[in-house]
Amino acid sequence: MTEWTPRLVALDIDGTILKWIDGGGTTREEISPAVKAAVGRALDAGAHVVLASGRSPHGMTEVADLLELHGPGRDRLWIVASNGAVVFRYPPLDVVHEEKFDARPAVEAILDRHPTALVAIEERGVGYRVNSHFPEGELSGDMILTEMGDLLANEVSRVIIRDPASTADDFVKLAAELGLHGTSYVVGWTAWLDLAPVGVSKASGLQHVADQLGLTADDALAVGDGRNDLEMFAWAHRGVAMGQAIEEVIAAADDVTGSVYEDGLATELDKFFG
Repeated sequence: MTEWTPRLVALDIDGTILKWIDGGGTTREEISPAVKAAVGRALDAGAHVVLASGRSPHGMTEVADLLELHGPGRDRLWIVASNGAVVFRYPPLDVVHEEKFDARPAVEAILDRHPTALVAIEERGVGYRVNSHFPEGELSGDMILTEMGDLLANEVSRVIIRDPASTADDFVKLAAELGLHGTSYVVGWTAWLDLAPVGVSKASGLQHVADQLGLTADDALAVGDGRNDLEMFAWAHRGVAMGQAIEEVIAAADDVTGSVYEDGLATELDKFFG
């Protein structure tokens, strides 16, 4: 037990709570008993457990249900979705904060380089509007085929661009070359690019939650494994990378725990709540 104990526990989902399926960008929708029990102990100790993910709200409520984060005697959850662009309470799902932007210039610039790329716009409560179907299991909810002009006709909270024929490194270079003015971006494990409004990240979403709870970043522990966790690590008092994270993510963290396959999240939480 250390002297400092987190009052806000911010948890990434894929690769932190859920295990990656080898060879793909999807995770198994099942939670290990050790992780579930450790999260439960944090809640029982009075910590606010906040899921923070690039997932859509729909894809996050399923995980909250699996973890049994809500129930009699517990407050409604605060959840940070869409890499910080959407903050909501649950249950029931009630969006309390949302950031939107005009994604057309950035998307058109990327499609100039990758004309066959897949594009998805979040359709809250339903799934995604897409220009073409994404690989099975990569998006939660329904996929609604939509003409590109209609996809980008209005301001949006988040855009996903995916090119199965490219690599994550290709997208890192592309984003750096284009600059992508007017947007924040993060590259995933594969050739997967998330676009959001400037200044929006998991950290900005968590700051909104902390403000509502009367807490600060100094009260927060953040655990994650991806590039979209970098701002969250910088924001929180303690940022911890999962053992399987890439070097860029590990370098940004204050500490490293075991991999998701070793229930590293449970190991970290038990330092404070075990």
